[in-house]
Amino acid sequence: MKEIKGIPKVSRLRFYANARRILKNPLPFHHERFEALGDTFQLNVGWGRTVIFSRDPELAEYVLTKNQKNYTKSPIQTEDVAKYLGKGLLTSEGEYWRKQRKLIQPAFHKKQLVNLLGSMNSAILEELKKVRTDQPMDIFPVFNDLAFQTVVKSLFSSAVGQEEIGRLQYITESAQKMLVRELRQPYLNWWFRLHGDIRHNLELTHEARDILQRLIDERKASGERRDDLLDMLLDARYDDGTAMSEKQLIDEILILFTAGHETTSNALTFTCELLARHPEVQEKVAAEVKEAKESSEDLFELLRKCSYTQHVIEEAMRLYPPAYFIDRVNIEEDDFEGKHFPKGLSLLFSVYEIHRNPKFWKDPEKFNPDRFSEGRKSFYYPFGAGPRKCIGNNFAMYEMVLTIAELVSRFRISTNKEKIEILPLITLKPKNAILRFQKR
Repeated sequence: MKEIKGIPKVSRLRFYANARRILKNPLPFHHERFEALGDTFQLNVGWGRTVIFSRDPELAEYVLTKNQKNYTKSPIQTEDVAKYLGKGLLTSEGEYWRKQRKLIQPAFHKKQLVNLLGSMNSAILEELKKVRTDQPMDIFPVFNDLAFQTVVKSLFSSAVGQEEIGRLQYITESAQKMLVRELRQPYLNWWFRLHGDIRHNLELTHEARDILQRLIDERKASGERRDDLLDMLLDARYDDGTAMSEKQLIDEILILFTAGHETTSNALTFTCELLARHPEVQEKVAAEVKEAKESSEDLFELLRKCSYTQHVIEEAMRLYPPAYFIDRVNIEEDDFEGKHFPKGLSLLFSVYEIHRNPKFWKDPEKFNPDRFSEGRKSFYYPFGAGPRKCIGNNFAMYEMVLTIAELVSRFRISTNKEKIEILPLITLKPKNAILRFQKR
């Protein structure tokens, strides 16, 4: 693809000189290029392929919302991710996606999610028992287990055993690690195939599908209603009155496992990292939760009254968005503010940079939850934007508010580390989240 006029270009020499550094962590390189070249630049990554990198929120708004019909997800999601997870909401496009979104959306309505709060909270309370006091510990594994358990219990209530849950979690995380290796080291794909790594992980996903099929068969045979997500998905009907096929249902469940647990565990960990470094914010959360619990035992009332706690989580996701890049490919050529995009162009929006762009955020590097007390923020994309915005955003926020509320009401969090370490993979993951917890 030829150079695109009107968009600054990163030289091939500079790109190759930084290749090893980019492989380890691409964010510093991207930030330097944005600072030097402006909010949008182009990079020839080889084999005639040009990628547009942007932290321009107005361009993102145009692509994701205003002209979203002309932009599709990249093959990374529709092919590479789909290889392991099947054809669900995250990995599908076009009419199939629209049909599935319309079918599944009601199950994630706030009114429906209220029915899941009990299961969600019981899973949270059980996993928080793993927090150890008066000794440094990496909190990420606790939140990783918590987020997975919460999704499983919300889907299947108590109808799934710990052995099956453990196996499903292992398979989900193994497939994710394999996918990271394939995307980060495409030049080794021949070796992954020859060595059997890809085949092994595909076999694991077949095992996961067998476990889910058994759980679905058992639910149908029992005739028992549990009013969990599985019942909601089984009840869902297309416009012609038909239900999802069992293959489609399993595809969607696998997507929920993957999208619903890693991003949440990342966000919870970063929130705790920030709270440990801002004790005044932590105490404000503790006071809010205490007052909310004293006024009512109802979980939905707790969520409603813990608005500051939600702002803390929102601010953490501004600074450390788990889904830190959004990619799109334009179906037909397009123009935006003097920039011409040939058809089939890859656009990569850095949510991490958009959320820290000083043109649109005051004191962008500062952790300030109060900025969200003024209402919804423009150019804020922790769950994406437009029709493709994450369907589970309310589920995730309910889960995270309940978790932080319970954690802070029980413990004071501290750390002797100054810097928060990150590991940018498919999602923005925390690294060495070593914190100390002290009972209140």
